[in-house]
Amino acid sequence: MRARRALPAILLLALAAAACTSGPALEKQGEVTAPPGDSKHLTIGSAGFTESDLLAQMYALLLDRAGYSTKIISVTNREIYEPALESGQIDVVPEYAATFADWLNAKKNGADAAPVGSPDLAATMKALRALAAPRGLTVLDPGRAVDQNAFAVTSAYARKHHLKSLSDLGRSGLPVRLAAGDECVQRPYCAPGLKKTYGIDITAVDPKGVGTTQAKQAVQSGRDQMVLTTTTDATLDEFGLVLLADDKHLQNADYLVPVVNRARAGSAGVRTALGRLNTVLTTADLARLNEQVDSWRRLPEDVARAYLRSEHLIPAG
Repeated sequence: MRARRALPAILLLALAAAACTSGPALEKQGEVTAPPGDSKHLTIGSAGFTESDLLAQMYALLLDRAGYSTKIISVTNREIYEPALESGQIDVVPEYAATFADWLNAKKNGADAAPVGSPDLAATMKALRALAAPRGLTVLDPGRAVDQNAFAVTSAYARKHHLKSLSDLGRSGLPVRLAAGDECVQRPYCAPGLKKTYGIDITAVDPKGVGTTQAKQAVQSGRDQMVLTTTTDATLDEFGLVLLADDKHLQNADYLVPVVNRARAGSAGVRTALGRLNTVLTTADLARLNEQVDSWRRLPEDVARAYLRSEHLIPAG
């Protein structure tokens, strides 16, 4: 049985120190263009929330099956774990294509840089790989699962107004009070995008966070009409909520992608082992796995193992 290991205090300090640097200096081209490494002892990073924990556990189990020795550490701050990935203190992390592309772009070009993530997966991956490669990072292929921002209403509200998509809501002309993070009033994928792309009448943003219990309860009670959540939210049914389809593709292509340190984990062996997950894991699968941890209180390692066994990616027993 694999338990997710707590991050040792000494390692946490080391990772924090690494965050004060920018990883491999870009002038050290030998480090960046060297042949991909194949260390047999790999450290997998988790960002500390349910979905990231599940993915880290699945990565570990697949790599173990392929003959690697793995350990998992949890580092909740991207400002810490990304430089640690560059330096080789962490070898593999699960990431989100568009979000990570924009994060690396801001790191290189400043916080005001124009976003490079977009709803176009191919364009997003091209931009992401171009930003990652000079830092000694390799972005592996995305799979079928995507964790995008999404918008939900109560099933009763959807039935009453015949809503299946955000376009339907825009055409309805209904005034909508939106439960979301306070940054929603400015973010192009949120209130401004809903108004511009779909013509939705957002009358106010209720700052209750993204997909929080409080935000969902506000919609459930009728205080708000819609909530900002994600496509892999496992608890919508508990609140009587349903997602409206993003039929005009407002949201960015946040497909799940493994990111590896090229010098330590850039080999074909790692690529093949982790690529096996791409053939099976869907957005719906990931939502169900999240539910088992968040609602059923099962351990991420147990849920990950059961899923991989059910898909015949690791042996039973």
